Amino acid sequence: MIDEAAVNNAEWCDAMCRAHGSPGAFRRHAWTNPRRTPLYYPDAVTLTADASVRDVLDGIDRDTPGASVKDSFACLDLSTEGFRPLFEARWITRPGWLPPTEVPVPADTSWRAVREPAELAAWALAWSGGDADEAALFRPELLADPATKVVAGYGADGRITGGAVLTDNWRVTGVSNLFAAEGTDPAEAWAGCLTLVDAGSPVVGYESGDDLAPALAVGFEELGPLQIWLAF
Repeated sequence: MIDEAAVNNAEWCDAMCRAHGSPGAFRRHAWTNPRRTPLYYPDAVTLTADASVRDVLDGIDRDTPGASVKDSFACLDLSTEGFRPLFEARWITRPGWLPPTEVPVPADTSWRAVREPAELAAWALAWSGGDADEAALFRPELLADPATKVVAGYGADGRITGGAVLTDNWRVTGVSNLFAAEGTDPAEAWAGCLTLVDAGSPVVGYESGDDLAPALAVGFEELGPLQIWLAF
């Protein structure tokens, strides 16, 4: 399942890069991008446990500062190549056969897909905590990607209470960029976004630190580690 989670996540990274005009390339062992990727997005993602250092580094820009690699299986050592570990996280999955989560979605909150550029702009500002520069990461081109669904929870007053990005590749649905607004339980945000996942689809993602517990509370299970490396 980690293999499928890694491929799904790489597909989301590629969708974000395409929205910024710089798609990457999928090869057997890794997805790589020869141009520096958008903020917070890796330049390479390993797709198999036997991916080599050369599989990831030969396909990325090593000259421009800020190169990063997502080692999906936490088995590469890039320290001799001028990289340092940035953080480690855990892949998670929720089987498609599980019943709806027992964590309730508040009755006054409705979850739906974001359809219009103005809605996406509002979603991005909520995701970024009001940081306009970070919010600009989410461009309207994402709304035209058939595999990408940006979703949001709206309170009775129309305020965005939480959100996420769903990436569906017909094998699994990936959840990324999940957030809960101040005053909203993150587990409720997980429960809300899961209502918009196609019935029967296994759900995958990754979390770390304090963000892991709310996902486990709604039925996710840990799969294994991944590691992010950053050039120095």
